[in-house]
Amino acid sequence: MKAFDYASPATVAEAVRLVGERPGAGFIAGGTDLLNLMKDGARSHDRIVDLNALPLGDVVQSGGVIRIGALARMADVAAHPAVRRSLPVVSQALLNSASPQVRNMAAIGGNLLQRTRCGYFRDAGSPCNKRQPGSGCPAIDGQNRGHAVLGGSDQCIAVHPSDFAVALLALDAVVLTRGPAGSRRIPLGDFHLLPGTTPDRENVLAHGEMIVAVEVPTTTMAAKSAYLKLRDRTTFEFAVVAVAAALDMRGSVVRDVRLAFGGIATKPWRSPEAEAALRGKAITDDTLAAAGQALVRGAVGRQGNAFKIDLVQRALAGHLRELGGVR
Repeated sequence: MKAFDYASPATVAEAVRLVGERPGAGFIAGGTDLLNLMKDGARSHDRIVDLNALPLGDVVQSGGVIRIGALARMADVAAHPAVRRSLPVVSQALLNSASPQVRNMAAIGGNLLQRTRCGYFRDAGSPCNKRQPGSGCPAIDGQNRGHAVLGGSDQCIAVHPSDFAVALLALDAVVLTRGPAGSRRIPLGDFHLLPGTTPDRENVLAHGEMIVAVEVPTTTMAAKSAYLKLRDRTTFEFAVVAVAAALDMRGSVVRDVRLAFGGIATKPWRSPEAEAALRGKAITDDTLAAAGQALVRGAVGRQGNAFKIDLVQRALAGHLRELGGVR
């Protein structure tokens, strides 16, 4: 790890200035991802700006929205009564993330910005288009069991790791930011980027722009939502397949539905096609099969990860049966 300057600003404006004025500067909050990246040589900075003195840790419910400050800790958000009551999929996704120690330290904003856990990206000795554009993607023909079947390109097939982001995507959340150009409200679905030809750019933030909060609508569907995570072990493990679902039923018929997926794509993955296959229909074997087929249309499986195409369809069907009370 190379030497760097350290600053602890007292205001958001000062934090934005300290990072924006130096190309090699970066923000730190919980540090649970950034410090590992710096130690591994996958990321370097010449200035670290510590955000922890800023008043961005509150969780507030008001006017049909829950606003979660960027510095709120994962464990605190998961346990918050308003989140548990009105956004159960968010609480469940957070509790299924990482370990108790990490959840007590990691900040919400940092969770959305965490980098992929692809082993080639984390190994500074391996080529990786995310870390060094143009160097290649060994995962495409190499060890790719944990990699994406949707949203990939010939430049990158790394999976986005955040459970929290998947839950937010299912609830139409909005990310609030502050940067050198001012404030922005960014729908969660527009926040993360597909790799395309620029896999090193993972989100729409400009240099010096920081997350200050996330706003989540408290709808009827949000209150009837749940998170399913399939993984190789029950703690400190990333999703092989994950499903976030929010459901509005009228009797036995799906009035409306939101579906988002983790572990299968290069960004948190929403499937309007799968939602459309369910909307206005009863939850039956046929409608669930149609939704699953719509979800994986265009999926590309490789030697190590092709099993995910079938697994995510099974996970979706089982999760919706349980959430909809259908046996």
